[in-house]
Amino acid sequence: MILKDPRTRHRRLGVVAAATGLLAALLTAVPAAATPDPGDGTAASGKEVSQSTEAQVKAAIADGEIPGKDEVVHSDNIEHLTNIPKDALPGTNSDLAFQGRYAFAGNYDGFRIFDISNPKAPKTVAQVLCPGSQNDISVSGNLLFLSTDSSRSDSSCNSTTQPATEKSSWEGMKVFDISDKTNPKYVAAVETACGSHTHTLVPERKNVYIYVSSYSPNASYPDCQPPHDGISVIKVPRNAPEKAAVVGFPVLFPGEGPDGGGNPGAPTNPGVSKTTGCHDITVLPSKDLAAGACMGDGILFSIADPEHPKVIDQVQDNVNFAFWHSATFNQKANKVVFTDELGGGVGATCNATVGANRGADGIYDIVGKGDKRKLVFRSYFKIPRHQADTENCVAHNGSLIPVKGKDIMVQAWYQGGVSVWEFTDSSKPKEIGYFERGPLTTDTLTVGGSWSAYYYNGYIYSNDIAKGFDVLKLSDRRTDPAKWVRLKELNTQTQPDYFD
Repeated sequence: MILKDPRTRHRRLGVVAAATGLLAALLTAVPAAATPDPGDGTAASGKEVSQSTEAQVKAAIADGEIPGKDEVVHSDNIEHLTNIPKDALPGTNSDLAFQGRYAFAGNYDGFRIFDISNPKAPKTVAQVLCPGSQNDISVSGNLLFLSTDSSRSDSSCNSTTQPATEKSSWEGMKVFDISDKTNPKYVAAVETACGSHTHTLVPERKNVYIYVSSYSPNASYPDCQPPHDGISVIKVPRNAPEKAAVVGFPVLFPGEGPDGGGNPGAPTNPGVSKTTGCHDITVLPSKDLAAGACMGDGILFSIADPEHPKVIDQVQDNVNFAFWHSATFNQKANKVVFTDELGGGVGATCNATVGANRGADGIYDIVGKGDKRKLVFRSYFKIPRHQADTENCVAHNGSLIPVKGKDIMVQAWYQGGVSVWEFTDSSKPKEIGYFERGPLTTDTLTVGGSWSAYYYNGYIYSNDIAKGFDVLKLSDRRTDPAKWVRLKELNTQTQPDYFD
């Protein structure tokens, strides 16, 4: 289905929100955590909206400006092949990783493994109960890695929630052996300062290095003390993963004061997150480069020595970026797309009230050579379809679609759905395809939508917070050459050299 008139839709939505002040607190607040749900349950149950907002949403559906509740719509070049609903794990669906014919789907309650050898009919081969939000997930060889960023009673998969103020509480990385995909085995746990909100693999032949991103220290947390101005580095021997251990904590934001040299946030920079760590890091091992999305800062750094990363450049956007969330390099490593997760992922920010430059992607060119390289801002990109004020929507996780000579990526926007867009011209990004569902509800702001949308071996896979696992087929002359690129493994935060 194609929406009748995206220009009409673009014009109208968001007016009531401005009148009611629904977004006023959202736009000035700094997210304490960039997760839809800080606990281990299902997605947020919903916050009631005003009667006028509810009426506006229903009118927009009736007029065809937005799809109906749960209705699937998409551009002509995208086909929705299938949806696999959540099963034994009822929690919030999170990130994805891929290996061979398997997809690995994180969930706040554990993880699920799909056999995707037939993308039209994925089959579940394992579901592992192991609560600990947000269970950010990666794979390398026979090892699977999970991030735990909620305070637990211990490191086991039988743990319960426990206050971070208690010294015995545990947060960090878990390691599983997945040599038998039908029966993953938990083999190691490594506690890290402030837990592990996300993580990034730097794989080598004998060892896997893990860059652990976490943030929001507090003097009352014994294992998360300020300043928290760097990342934990874990070394995992492939042949002895039980010996995994933290080997360093490189400081990325050196400086005076309790929080180091990162963005000070409010009141100096109102509406901007204070930098107390990184949210997510993407590495490009073929170029010895990494890009860090670190709350109030974006950074470019060298990983030539993986145990001792070196910052090359540091940038801020104190006008339009509230929370630097994630990063994606282009194939030539002369651009980085940073995302701004305005409102922490729980707000309705894809409307006229917020506009096109907030809760968006920021496209930066990398200019210069070696340690003198700089990040230079070029433009913003945001999906052109306004969403209802009951739909959480903001820039989130995506990946490159490998086409030589072009910069194209697919990206999740929560209830804004999945967007395929091109940034070959850094100053003029444009959307070339999309998939989305209508709002989950018309009377409450309920968290849902695509957490991650990645391109892998000819198909787009999306992990929807509430609806489950979606498979999309993209057919477009601009992206069709990517179908010939085949990978044995994909962790999006460890970007491959697609054409090596």
